[in-house]
Amino acid sequence: MERSHPMSAAGSLTGIVFNIQRFTVHDGPGIRTEVFLKGCPLRCLWCSNPESQKVHPQVGVYPDRCIGVDKCGFCISACPVEAGGAFIVEDNRVTGINRDVCTDCLRCAEECPAMKTLEIYGKEMTVEEVMEVVLADRDFYEKSGGGVTLSGGEVFVQPEFSLALLEACKRRGLHTCVESSLHCKPDLLDRLYPFVDLVITDIKHMDPSEHKRLTGVGNERILENIRKTARGGMPLVVRIPIVADHNNSEENIAATARFIAKELDNKVKQVQLIPYRELGLEKYQSLGMDYPMGDFQAPAREAWEKNIRALVEQMKSYGVPAVAGTSNKLEP
Repeated sequence: MERSHPMSAAGSLTGIVFNIQRFTVHDGPGIRTEVFLKGCPLRCLWCSNPESQKVHPQVGVYPDRCIGVDKCGFCISACPVEAGGAFIVEDNRVTGINRDVCTDCLRCAEECPAMKTLEIYGKEMTVEEVMEVVLADRDFYEKSGGGVTLSGGEVFVQPEFSLALLEACKRRGLHTCVESSLHCKPDLLDRLYPFVDLVITDIKHMDPSEHKRLTGVGNERILENIRKTARGGMPLVVRIPIVADHNNSEENIAATARFIAKELDNKVKQVQLIPYRELGLEKYQSLGMDYPMGDFQAPAREAWEKNIRALVEQMKSYGVPAVAGTSNKLEP
């Protein structure tokens, strides 16, 4: 299927990107550049990138870096809210933002002279700007069998920008991967998949009500899109984030294995069981958000490693190509 935008139109199309990570080796084969897009319809309890959830750019606050409003105050002066009323000030330092009145205009962060006291999460970028970063490492992709991975947030929250990026990559002969929850309208798969070489997705829980408790949404649309992806012949990697006392029961793993073996006809390149790690706490605090897993006590490393090895063996008993952890070595 041929799809193309005029380069002048597609190249100037903009999206909101919150990170571009070069030389990654976990999200697709070979050495890759991973582009993280803002916006996600899920609210996973263990999300380590809270800055990815909303589509628009946001300001995170790091009070320990503030030099004092009496010495500076540029952020307060720049704030369009009357008398800098969007800021929370304690002990002469900016310690937070009142998100109910903040307009997300970003002026405060742009005026702040201190080292990332106010950090902007998310930047509007054109396709051309992203591709300039991507193409800088083209030699590494060619030598390692790598390429470009679009992730998030959620790729399908910004479908036009994602489509234009994928098209630009394919025009230059780059391997493309999409890492997605697949919680999206099925027609978006039809639009983007002609420019995708590999899909990585999660199965977080097989029970719809438990999935909703853990992520804020049910799994019905996700599972249907996974079926559509596998049956359409798209190379697919499935990941299962293993969170003790949430989705690591033998019953849930068995249900997941049966789904992959029977409903997907085992048409997956790999099933990766990955452990929960407590990450992103500082970013939650910077956004004035509570960490949803704050009361969770993760088991000791030896315990979770043993648990994951056992779950891998359980999945293998169904003929599922399960491994512990991520891998950039995928069979053709």
